Amino acid sequence: MSSESDTRANYIDLALKAASWHPSNIIREHYFTDGRKLAGGARGRRCFVDYLLHKDNRYLAVVEAKKESEHPTKGLQQAIDYAKKLLVRFVYSSNGKQTYEFDLETGKGAYIEFYPTPQELEQRYAGITSSLGQQLRNVPFHLEGSMQPRYYQELAVHAATDAIGQGKPRVLLTLATGTGKTFIAFQIVHKLYQARWNKENPGTRRPRILFLADRNILADQAINTFNPYEKDIIKINGEEVKKRGDIVPTNAHIFFAIYQAIAERENIEGYYKAYPSDFFDLVMIDECHRGSANEEGSWREILNHFGSAVHIGLTATPKRDANVDTYEYFGKPAFEYALKDGINDGFLTPYRVKRVRTNLDELILTKDDKIIEGESEQSVYQVADYDKKIIVDERTELVAKTILENINPLDKTIIFCENQNHALTMRDMINKHKKISDPLYCVRVTSDEGKIGRELLERYQDNDKDIPAILTSSQMLTTGVDARNVRNVVLDRTINSMVEFKQIVGRGTRVFDGKNYFTIIDFRGASNKFYDKDWDGEPEPLEPKGTTEPTPQPYSPEPGTNNGGDGEPATGATKPKLKVKLGKHRELKVIDVEIRDIDENGIPLTIQAFVDKLMGQLPGLFKSVEELRHIWSDPDEREVLLGKLVQAGFDKEQLATLRRMFEAEDSDVFDLLAYLAFEQPMATRKARANHVRSNNAFFGQFQQDKAQQFLHFVLNRFEQTGSTELSRERLPALIELSGLGTVKDASIAFGGKPAYLLAAFKQLQQQLYHVS
Repeated sequence: MSSESDTRANYIDLALKAASWHPSNIIREHYFTDGRKLAGGARGRRCFVDYLLHKDNRYLAVVEAKKESEHPTKGLQQAIDYAKKLLVRFVYSSNGKQTYEFDLETGKGAYIEFYPTPQELEQRYAGITSSLGQQLRNVPFHLEGSMQPRYYQELAVHAATDAIGQGKPRVLLTLATGTGKTFIAFQIVHKLYQARWNKENPGTRRPRILFLADRNILADQAINTFNPYEKDIIKINGEEVKKRGDIVPTNAHIFFAIYQAIAERENIEGYYKAYPSDFFDLVMIDECHRGSANEEGSWREILNHFGSAVHIGLTATPKRDANVDTYEYFGKPAFEYALKDGINDGFLTPYRVKRVRTNLDELILTKDDKIIEGESEQSVYQVADYDKKIIVDERTELVAKTILENINPLDKTIIFCENQNHALTMRDMINKHKKISDPLYCVRVTSDEGKIGRELLERYQDNDKDIPAILTSSQMLTTGVDARNVRNVVLDRTINSMVEFKQIVGRGTRVFDGKNYFTIIDFRGASNKFYDKDWDGEPEPLEPKGTTEPTPQPYSPEPGTNNGGDGEPATGATKPKLKVKLGKHRELKVIDVEIRDIDENGIPLTIQAFVDKLMGQLPGLFKSVEELRHIWSDPDEREVLLGKLVQAGFDKEQLATLRRMFEAEDSDVFDLLAYLAFEQPMATRKARANHVRSNNAFFGQFQQDKAQQFLHFVLNRFEQTGSTELSRERLPALIELSGLGTVKDASIAFGGKPAYLLAAFKQLQQQLYHVS
């Protein structure tokens, strides 16, 4: 019987050769994603194409091979989906006897007799790339060791250089946090540098490039990425200018600066004005949503001064509102890669949401509550009022205790607080209730911490160090901080901005070995933004500006600071916040911790949607309760089924969540699945174990007391824990825990052979699940 391999060898390879396709222009069996991260280190299905045809550093076509006996377009739709990801226009699907061509641009397809030649196919892409753009494409990526760009990074770099080649003055690249925007920026600069591109006369000299950020930590991280060009790099700041006798540096090709360091300040003229307006050929703006498009802000003054340069904006979250319209300034993104794509492709880590509600989410003050400072101006305080209008340290203590109860002690965690003082109190409360004695277990990292805070952050980012394990902050860590092993992102601040919410979620998405997901622990309902239409899509266009629109206010990257601070008021007298000590008879408690998983679009599933998703998967895994019993009673087949459930998106923790949901904590997972799939009544583990204990005929076949005692021990473990105790891998540990000795010792009790021991272990499970 023919296979896809036969189709490739006997038909497609020959047909491509006849169309003058050289092996160097064909990538066979091309995997271009890692597969979504699943529980237990497993991965979902990787995106794969049978053939990827390319020429002159451009992907031209995808070819899908089918068995000779199958319809030639059976796999067409999936091939089209993959072609869209790779920005490929043409898809071919063939069973060898017939070949179908589909054009994604026109949406039409037809059967063809011969494949087009590389030249013919390339000609169909004519006009997309200019001669300069093609020259930039042909400059190889700068790669060290076995490093290879991910497919979307390669596409993003080419999209930017194509835009430059076409003479576009403004270019926007939108990629989710953690997908390597700085790596992309470096490769763009590398190509321009090697091609000796410049605005005046490309090819005559190397470009002068300004990389502009709004925080030192972002600029420094970028400088590290640009290390291969170390000799051509300089950072513009007051220290460097002072060192040069108050003259700005010009003897470099790649300049880094934070805008605050070169902008105009009170009584100090901006350093940027010391540069001729045409000095830079290219300005790269990192996190450009933060203010580059603001008509009133310092960013815009700098960009206007260097207006003749090409401006490339890098952001995870384009901003669109009355003050900052990234799209209006840069235009439509030249390339986009969303968070949900990164998670589904396996390049970013998925997340789960724990929504925590307390009995203080709505607070009515009583006569027993003591006002320490300020005045009460309302009768009811909501969760959004805490640490803005009212300070209640007892609530912060309850939140801190709940955080510690919901994380592993050494899991790296960031707690986002309302402001810097709140971050201090949170740190103190964590330290009050922590079980780890190290004094740096939990630290505050905000702008007020200065150099000490930056050093602690560097230690936190070192994945070889466990301490600090927990950081408290407010705004300083919302963007750009590369800490790959963050396992928990805690929200105890009100988040009104979708941009800020996306940035905060992005703190946990970076991939790290052994990190299958991270958890968002939400105390303020901020995770409701996942259900907003703007969560992972392009913002709707703004309404045209009318005469009644308020005057835009000057942009400040962080309220009240000029160095990336944390939301504290600026200067001047302010009314003291209400501070309250709650009455001693008040009961403080967590009402509910609701765990929600996410779907393929990154939206947390409601309880009903979660159940519906599982029930939709079950019919494909077993057809009847008898089949489920048979599978579940065999430890090997059960592990295979559990693996399939993981692939479908349901791991052991999620199944445990479902058991709590259906009040089935005392039942086995088997009973839960049988109930959901076939509405079978659920038995408790205790009832199942007792039923086996009363089966004298079963135990009577084992002559030695030690054998019977061991089987009773296994039943006890099952009753306490469930079917996890019944896996083949657990058998040696169960033997040791029972006091029977080694596997060899246990085998003697069961007749002298390990096979007899294993057979008895399986028989016990058949009895538990009533399989004859």
